[in-house]
Amino acid sequence: MEDIQQKILLLDRTTFLYLAKDLSTVWNSASTGMDLKQRILRLLICEIIATVDKIKNEIILIIHWKGGRHSELRIHKNRTGHHGRSNSMEAVEIIGQMATKFSDKIIASTLNRLGLKTGTGNSWNQSRVRSVKNYQNIRTYNTNMKHINVTLTLRDTAKELGVSQSTIRRLIKYKIITAQQIVSCAPWQIEKSELEKESVQKVIKAIQNGKKIPWSLSTNKENLMLFSL
Repeated sequence: MEDIQQKILLLDRTTFLYLAKDLSTVWNSASTGMDLKQRILRLLICEIIATVDKIKNEIILIIHWKGGRHSELRIHKNRTGHHGRSNSMEAVEIIGQMATKFSDKIIASTLNRLGLKTGTGNSWNQSRVRSVKNYQNIRTYNTNMKHINVTLTLRDTAKELGVSQSTIRRLIKYKIITAQQIVSCAPWQIEKSELEKESVQKVIKAIQNGKKIPWSLSTNKENLMLFSL
């Protein structure tokens, strides 16, 4: 019986020495099960010592290999409340920037247009945006303050001036109207005072009087102003 066990042990040693010549192929093979990988690790590693680098927020693993060699492996340590299914910092930052000016519905639409997903891989909706705002303690949009808000959206601006939204986009493009976006794909923000500017009023008046603005030929603000005279 002892003789048979020795032959089995010898076979295992011979097999492992042969496999060690091409360890990466064996390790990555679809036929290599977890039990075999564990056996390989037990043969190669004496111990692993883990410490934490608080300054760099990293976990340091010191691997002691059989034969006397050591290796250091550093792994970024998740902050409290963060995990593999957390929302991206980009999405959280955008929500924070838009929260006081736009509704959850508009924020969700913006995130979806940007191609951002939640931490679980879902698209955004109002409830998911609200959940992030509550968790991150982000100040929220107050619908009761809308009537005193001096910042207009593209749709509001078009309605105020009595023209189409595409016309407002062109006025923004040619810098007749100054507008900002928090991020690409977010709604345009236009100060109400922009609508009272002489340059804006002249172009709008020209459009309302039936003049056809040659947008394709207009390369700057001065050309549009001359046409509107």
